[in-house]
Amino acid sequence: MSGTLRINTLGIAARTIIAPRLSRFHQTYPDVVLDIVVDDALADIVVGRFDAGIRVGGQLEKDMVAVRLTPDLNMIAVASPDYLARRGTPKSPAELHDHACINWRLRMDGRHYHWEFSKRGQRLEIAVDGPVVTNHADIGIAAALNGLGIAYHFERDGVGELLAQGRLVQVLADWSISRPGLFLYYPSAQHRPALLGAFIDCLLDRKPFDKQPAATRTVI
Repeated sequence: MSGTLRINTLGIAARTIIAPRLSRFHQTYPDVVLDIVVDDALADIVVGRFDAGIRVGGQLEKDMVAVRLTPDLNMIAVASPDYLARRGTPKSPAELHDHACINWRLRMDGRHYHWEFSKRGQRLEIAVDGPVVTNHADIGIAAALNGLGIAYHFERDGVGELLAQGRLVQVLADWSISRPGLFLYYPSAQHRPALLGAFIDCLLDRKPFDKQPAATRTVI
């Protein structure tokens, strides 16, 4: 098997799912080139001519075949102890309007992500402001670590370790939500190439694609 496979992926998937399996994939398919673009914004994989993308389930485009890669993911708001000592700790999502927050740019059209919270059936979306706007998780986490404001991230994306070390502190814990897990997806109108099937099987720690039946397709 040979060729090039172009993947557009969130940073969390690149770090926690793809990177640990790169060596194994290359050893099994040494003639395959993986062209991996890390992009935490919502890229259009069709326009970008990617073979597949990896995103959170709720952010997938319509008419895509999706393969779940992880369980659901917890979203948490975090800040450094220094920031909280200077600015205080918000007790409700509405109090975020009085705080510096690290903003997410979801798309290149400039739209920002509204932070989502839920408690006892009450669901809120908060538009926040602050000194940093980014489309990359590493920048947002670094800004929070340096006391620039409150960040909102997936707990799995290295944030859990920073909480355990005391370098970040979770706020609004009783308002936290979970989001659908990470999915690899590609257009339903596109025939899945063997290269992509092999890559999916590697990410799921299954036997090589060419040695087992194709996985069940889910169109969303």
